Amino acid sequence: MNANFVRQAADYVLEHLKETPTIGLILGSGLGEIAARIEQAVKIPYAQIPHFAVSTAPGHAGCFVAGRLGGKPVICMQGRLHFYEGHSMEDIVFPIRVMKLLGVRTLIATNAAGGINHDFSVGDLMLIQDHINFLGSNPLIGKNDESFGPRFCDMTYTYTPALRESAQKQAHRMGIDLKTGVYLACSGPSFETPAEIRAFRTWGADAVGMSTVPEVITAAHCGMQVLAISLITNMAAGMQEESLNGQEVIELGKARGRLLEQLIENVILHTSTL
Repeated sequence: MNANFVRQAADYVLEHLKETPTIGLILGSGLGEIAARIEQAVKIPYAQIPHFAVSTAPGHAGCFVAGRLGGKPVICMQGRLHFYEGHSMEDIVFPIRVMKLLGVRTLIATNAAGGINHDFSVGDLMLIQDHINFLGSNPLIGKNDESFGPRFCDMTYTYTPALRESAQKQAHRMGIDLKTGVYLACSGPSFETPAEIRAFRTWGADAVGMSTVPEVITAAHCGMQVLAISLITNMAAGMQEESLNGQEVIELGKARGRLLEQLIENVILHTSTL
């Protein structure tokens, strides 16, 4: 990691912000419309930020949107970077380190995921309580910068218990059946095989996707609070007769995304620790 590059990128973003953000959001496939709820919005395309990689994934706009959501200052990644796009782990988590230098203390991540748990249905929201890293790499590999975090990062309470409790409380108030489970990250871009899904289920995974874990590991390393929620956009391979379709993932994300938007905004509005 080149700390100077991170600082240069953060300095560029700071020049365009109206206030210091304390909350960072990452929007998954088809979930970018949450950014439209941000008030006093300032948009900064990734392509304009020094040393920033550009997202090529479908359904990812590729820009920072900063402003206010739920009455609090936020900066939102409208689109993320994925391992399957060919980005290095350093590039994928570069925005998280930039957020850290901007003043972000809490990361809220969303993603589109495939359901593994037989009790889940397409359209469910799943609160991530833990994850399994099956990407074959880790964003903390390489020289460690102690100014961001320790060489060996504890992952026991990565998904902040108080934020998970707040999300459950707001979901109950809204009448949402918020599932809870373990998210497993694969590299993609191919979907998983039925045999892999059976194996993942025996490991204790409830949903599978191609993102989130690198950013969450880096956020934990930076000392951030973390809340992450998956939208179950399809049932994983072998659990239905239909073939998996990436475009359907994006479309369902747009259709069910409004409910997730409202939940996230309520968590931000009603959580005193944010």
